[in-house]
Amino acid sequence: MELDVEVVSHEIVTPSSPTADGLRRYQLSFLDQLNPLLYNSLVYFYPKICDTDADKITISDRLKRSISSALTYFYPLGGRMTEDQLFVDCNDEGIPFVEARVNCKLSEVLNKPVPKELNKLLPFEIHGDHKILLGIKLNVFDGGGIGIGVCVSHKIGDALSFFSFVKTWAAIARGETMLIGPEFKSASLFPPRDLKGFTPRISQLKIEQLVTKRFVFSTTKVEEIRRKYSEKNTQTRPTRVEALSAFIWDRLTTSINVRSKPNTLFMINHMVNIRPRIEPPLPEYSIGNFFSFSLTIPSMEDGNLVSQMRDSIKAVNNEYVKKLRDGYNHLDCFKEKTASYGKCEIVAFTFTSLCRFPLYEADFGWGKPIWAGSSDREINNVATFMDTITGDGIESWITLKEEEMEKFDSDEELLAYVDAPKSL
Repeated sequence: MELDVEVVSHEIVTPSSPTADGLRRYQLSFLDQLNPLLYNSLVYFYPKICDTDADKITISDRLKRSISSALTYFYPLGGRMTEDQLFVDCNDEGIPFVEARVNCKLSEVLNKPVPKELNKLLPFEIHGDHKILLGIKLNVFDGGGIGIGVCVSHKIGDALSFFSFVKTWAAIARGETMLIGPEFKSASLFPPRDLKGFTPRISQLKIEQLVTKRFVFSTTKVEEIRRKYSEKNTQTRPTRVEALSAFIWDRLTTSINVRSKPNTLFMINHMVNIRPRIEPPLPEYSIGNFFSFSLTIPSMEDGNLVSQMRDSIKAVNNEYVKKLRDGYNHLDCFKEKTASYGKCEIVAFTFTSLCRFPLYEADFGWGKPIWAGSSDREINNVATFMDTITGDGIESWITLKEEEMEKFDSDEELLAYVDAPKSL
């Protein structure tokens, strides 16, 4: 359904105490430099808790006070990106807090979520040259349900950094005082480099040419898919993410008939958290873009795609991380992998998994969310995996060209494993 969202207020929330002089200039790391400008985003949904105007004021005030306190821990988020995108000026300028009215009931959204419409519940567009690093939007639905849209700049942190902020913010809102502060050490581990001539960009089509759809796989179906790929991989049983990645790749390449495109090189990217792959390992609350890519060029002759992907992911190890610290980057790896294939069109498909991340732990004092929805990231050839709210399956949010989505979404074997739409 199309959402009618009306902004009713817009203000700036500043940190509850000023940032120390010695922390006023936050330097981005080499891995941050490689990242394009966009926002990580989620919308957290809560049931009927906002029945009266007094409830709205109470909820709004609690969120703003706790954001203000959280910004003293996550001090760069209250600043502004410098023009050269090498530093954050931690000037305590604050973050936008938007309040909006949504002219429908929350149940109408949850019954059939539309990714592109969920973007309307975010504080701003997820792409663009934004100097602002964090934004919050409180959306109040008819009947009292709310949706809290959160955007955190991907230039300063990855998905785990996003969840670290939300976790701390929610704990403060609940009145907790025993907090684990974040660590901002990425630039000391991955010193910035001179990247003149390199501008990180996302290859984008016009937004209207892309379609994002949400596919839900129950635990039963995921286990069936794992057994299916276990038959081809007798040494080890694939993980849920490995099996689902292989399945989606197989169905996509079949539906768009990649064999009819001999002059095209198809690649699989998996985003890999490198915190546990550094010696010594970094804690989860290390803030920054601590991820890299594993690149797999599927062999048409070797049908064991799971093993190929697993080998690529294993290659992102401590030795690989040492190379990153010396200035090796994702683009170097990409060039090395494709060098022997000559001149041909390269099509990459990226998988990223948020499974087992604290997706549903955002309790601001009125209980955990009844659902957390991704937005339409408006990036071609991407699949994002998230645990279902009940913990009994995986949601896969997939973005493709419109004509490719039509073929993929009508693939009979895919549909045999996807759950029928149902209310959340």
